[in-house]
Amino acid sequence: MKNSAAPPNDEPRAEYTKRLDAWKATQVLHENQHRKIGMGQLALGGVTLVLAGLALAAKAIAVAWVLIPLSAIVALALVHDRVLKRREQCARTVAYYQQALARVDNSWMGTGQTGERFLSASHHYSRDLDVFGPGSIFELLCTARTAVGQENLANWLLEPAPPDRVRARHFAVNDLRTRLDLREALAVLAEDARSIEPAESLAAWGEGKPLLASGLLRFTSATLAVLWVATVVSWMIWGLAYPALLLSVVNVSFNLAYRQRAATVASSVEAAACDLALLAGVLARLEMEQFASPRLVELRATLESQGRPPSRWISSLNRRMEYLDSKHNLIVKSLDPFVLWTLQCACAVEAWRKRTGPAVRRWLAAVGEFEALSSLGCYAYEHPADVFPEFVETSPCFEAQGLAHPLLPEGEAVRNDVNFGTDLRVLIISGPNMAGKSTFVRSVGINAVLAQCGAPVRARRLRLSPLAVGASICVLDSLQGGISRFYAEIRRLKQIVDLTQGPIAVLFLLDEFLGGTNSQDRRQGAEAMVRRLVERGAIGLVTTHDLALATIAERLGSRATNAHFQDRLEDGKLIFDYRLKPGIVESSNALNLMRSIGLDV
Repeated sequence: MKNSAAPPNDEPRAEYTKRLDAWKATQVLHENQHRKIGMGQLALGGVTLVLAGLALAAKAIAVAWVLIPLSAIVALALVHDRVLKRREQCARTVAYYQQALARVDNSWMGTGQTGERFLSASHHYSRDLDVFGPGSIFELLCTARTAVGQENLANWLLEPAPPDRVRARHFAVNDLRTRLDLREALAVLAEDARSIEPAESLAAWGEGKPLLASGLLRFTSATLAVLWVATVVSWMIWGLAYPALLLSVVNVSFNLAYRQRAATVASSVEAAACDLALLAGVLARLEMEQFASPRLVELRATLESQGRPPSRWISSLNRRMEYLDSKHNLIVKSLDPFVLWTLQCACAVEAWRKRTGPAVRRWLAAVGEFEALSSLGCYAYEHPADVFPEFVETSPCFEAQGLAHPLLPEGEAVRNDVNFGTDLRVLIISGPNMAGKSTFVRSVGINAVLAQCGAPVRARRLRLSPLAVGASICVLDSLQGGISRFYAEIRRLKQIVDLTQGPIAVLFLLDEFLGGTNSQDRRQGAEAMVRRLVERGAIGLVTTHDLALATIAERLGSRATNAHFQDRLEDGKLIFDYRLKPGIVESSNALNLMRSIGLDV
């Protein structure tokens, strides 16, 4: 799709600042109300004590006069509760816009959702391209409030989507780009509820077979509880002890018969149903929204269920869970064998699962996809200069103009052009230390990942075919596993080669690879590796300090070419321009760098 008109670069900052100032002013207003109400309650408390003293000690007034300040205290308490809730909402909203401004001003690193739980050492690029972790692309993108939304976004970053699906996401992202009110409303929902429990557990629970779904059992347990209370009351009033004792024995026996199943139901639902209030709030907000893009309209339609909106169904389950949680209360626990509280609550939960449980997976899928799209929409709004990629049928293809790394500040990132595909398959990039080789390789990789998850990319233009990204940039050894860095690296290279057996072309990114062996083995191994990848239809980048590897381009002919980054020495300082240039580098800065930190070489 064509890129829609983007707002000016300063618009996100200006809009966020305006909203932040407005919410701060409202927060101050509620803080003042909180103090005034507190002072009023103290004053009314004093008046109450004075009137009580006059009524009880001095007999100067009727006791009924005490009810007047007491009633005012109760009324103020209700008002105070609403003011405290509004103040808390203001505080959450202020924090949200402060975080949004931090993203715009590039001071966000380490303050958001890092997604480290999705990081896998065996994945073929996630660690190498800083997809997860502090300061990662996931932390920059993710504004999802629910676990299922975070899971969806992580999965999109880990696995490329086909072009048709990506284009559908582009329309949805454009639809969500300027919906600031929607993102604000979602951001302040249940701020403290950030469960990392996988959404799959709730969906699987909903699809499971109920253990206590019998309507007769639910009716019998409720009836026995009511009868036991009635017999206890009759014992207290008329002294009829035998019915109460008899029914106590019956209820305890009945409770013992179903205790194990009730405990199983309680433990399974407690493990699965985390953050139900948050999920209900997100669903309720989505049910209010009207969308224009086809994919969002489809997602909105999947929320319709059994004549009631899903937010009300989830709220109903949340209430039943709150009743079930009360079984840990000391008083409830002591009465539980007689009133069958846990059993009744378990039956109510199972009745909900029998009627509504199968729809939970569909609701979660809709919420997860929506939140992931909303995260991309937020990123698109905050980075108006970034563009949507164009997908082509000619494969393999990667053509970028003005490409830069999205984790670098826009004003500092140096943009480069790169073009390889059908004819030119490999760029062998040489250059000195700190000249930008690794950053450039990561820029190509992470933009390919963003392009295939549906996000805008940091480029003036990007045309590409579907590509399976494989990277060997940050391969680590393992002391516990007894694996050297070299062995870990060749295992990653084998993984990248195996990717070429898949249905789409591979984009390989090899940074200073095979550095753990001697020069001759390195040159021969590197050439054999690159040749094999090219013969299997892959395209990619290879960086090196070893200029012997630059001869690979000569042996591959027109399918490979050399490029380089360079530096220059001015007034004793190394200057880097981070511009990609054709040919092999002709300088080295290792000795200069060593001297610059005081090493005598």
